Amino acid sequence: MNEAVQKILHNYPSDNPGTRANLARLLNHGRLGGTGKLVVLPVDQGFEHGPARSFAINPPAYDPFYHAELAIDAGCNAYAAPYGFIEAVADRYAGELPLILKVNNHDTLSGEKDPIPAVTSVVKDALRLGCVAIGFTIYPGSTAWREMYQQLQGLAHEAREQGLVVIVWSYPRGTNLSKAGETGIDVAAYAAQIACQMGAHIVKVKLPSDHIEQDAARKVYEAEKVPIETTADRVRHVIHSAFNGRRIVIFSGGSKQGDEPFFNDIRSIRDGGGFGSIIGRNSFQRPRDTAINFLHTVMDIYSGVID
Repeated sequence: MNEAVQKILHNYPSDNPGTRANLARLLNHGRLGGTGKLVVLPVDQGFEHGPARSFAINPPAYDPFYHAELAIDAGCNAYAAPYGFIEAVADRYAGELPLILKVNNHDTLSGEKDPIPAVTSVVKDALRLGCVAIGFTIYPGSTAWREMYQQLQGLAHEAREQGLVVIVWSYPRGTNLSKAGETGIDVAAYAAQIACQMGAHIVKVKLPSDHIEQDAARKVYEAEKVPIETTADRVRHVIHSAFNGRRIVIFSGGSKQGDEPFFNDIRSIRDGGGFGSIIGRNSFQRPRDTAINFLHTVMDIYSGVID
């Protein structure tokens, strides 16, 4: 095991050998294996946004095997999805590709302004399907935050006891936040801190903007002159907020956008000390060969092969 992976594992001394082994498996798999960086393919969008919005732009993506094969052929560190997709592919790919079971999910049909995802699978499912980790979404800012945090506490405790990695999607959302506030730097950093305090081994957040949502936070940012002018500055602040970089933070790819703006975001994540990306729609909504080349470019930026 090389120095980069050992350094990261040293930040998780209280975890059992099973959890540390699964974390090492994630970090050592794929084209970025051994670099300390991660690129994960998540496909929970069919549940979260609906099948047409997610897959009609690239119809082969309706097939769950398409995603697992894309993750393998592109050299991703792992593939994350809800129970149905993981169960469909686990028999064929569990030994080839680290799998992450997304154990709670949310849909857009209810239109609720203070969302709470439903728990749609359990830790035993992750073990049976050969997964290395569970994924769980929380929405800091939702009025349902207490129930979500309590659900996460129970599932994370059981997952760690069983040797699984815990990955938390920490996405601020709710009636008390403005739309701009959902990705504001103060809120994004707060969301990362909350996920770490809840025991996440890996935190997924959205790339933050320079918006500051909370007046009390704005006073501190201005008084202490916290650098947040550039995207790299803001990434660095989120990493500081995740136990000063002692927890892995990866950033969402968001909705599909052009190549160069996306690659510039990847450079900013790299320069700000981020650990990588979790890229869904920007991957599987492209034709397969284009998606593989796209992901290879992302990986090459993170590994330093290209600037």
